[in-house]
Amino acid sequence: IKKQQQDVLGFLEANKIEFEEKDIAANEENRKWMRENVPEDSRPASGNPLPPRLFNDSRYLGDYDAFFEARENNAVYAFLGLTAPPGSKVGELL
Repeated sequence: IKKQQQDVLGFLEANKIEFEEKDIAANEENRKWMRENVPEDSRPASGNPLPPRLFNDSRYLGDYDAFFEARENNAVYAFLGLTAPPGSKVGELL
């Protein structure tokens, strides 16, 4: 989990994409919010959804696998619901 979280954060920081990180380990309110806002069809068959989970405000975007797939397809900005910066490789592909 930690490696996946670092991967997502590293990508966002490297691309200067603003984000807010919410710690669910130390904050019960954040943990409850995440569990309530992950759609039913995106939850594991048993147990609770595990981080990292990505949201744009309160809109659920996906888990690490969805983020990784979007990154591999040069579609992260679309995945995040953002406009790619002008001249970016990603912007040209979208």
